[in-house]
Amino acid sequence: MSRVGKSPIKIPAGVTVTVGDGEVKAKGPKGELGLDVPDSIKVSVDGSTVTVGRLSDMKEARALHGTIRARIANMVTGVSAGFVKNLDIIGVGYSAEMKGKRLVLKLGFSHLCEFAPPAGIEIEVPASTRIVVKGIDKQLVGQAAADIRAFRPPEPYKGKGIRYHDEQVKRKAGKLAVSTGA
Repeated sequence: MSRVGKSPIKIPAGVTVTVGDGEVKAKGPKGELGLDVPDSIKVSVDGSTVTVGRLSDMKEARALHGTIRARIANMVTGVSAGFVKNLDIIGVGYSAEMKGKRLVLKLGFSHLCEFAPPAGIEIEVPASTRIVVKGIDKQLVGQAAADIRAFRPPEPYKGKGIRYHDEQVKRKAGKLAVSTGA
C-alpha cells in the first residue's frame, strides 16, 4: 500500500471538495480546480477529510494511488492558500518590469525578453531584481517560474542569471593563471 496514498487529506474551513463522475473538484476562496480520476482509483469525502483508495492491485493502480492523492492535496492547498515561487535576478544591468500583463526582462541580450503569463498565473515585480509568481495550480506556477528562469539560467562562473530564491548555485573557479618556470 502506498504510504502517501493511504494518508487522509484534511479539508480546511472554506474549502469544499466534491467527487463526481470520474472527477474531483475543489472550490475555495482563491478559485476552483478539477482533476480527472482514473477508474482504478476511488476517492471519497468523509466530513472534513478526503481519502484515496485503489480498486485493484494492478501495477497501474498502485502507481497512480499516491500520485492522485498528492494532486488532490495540492488542489486543496491551492484553492485555500495558493502557491508562490520567488525568483531573483543577479547581474549588472539585469532587471525586470511589468508592462501591462507582460513581464519584460533585460538580461544582457541585444533584445528584451518578454513573458506573457498563462491564464491563472499572476506575476509581481516588487523590486527590479525580484519576480514573484503566484497561482492556485502548483504545476502551472512551477512551469511559469521555470519558463522565466530559462531565459537566462544562472551560470557557474559569476553566478549571473535568474535563479530561484532558495537555489544554491555551485560556483566554478574558472581559468587559473599558470606560471611557467624559467
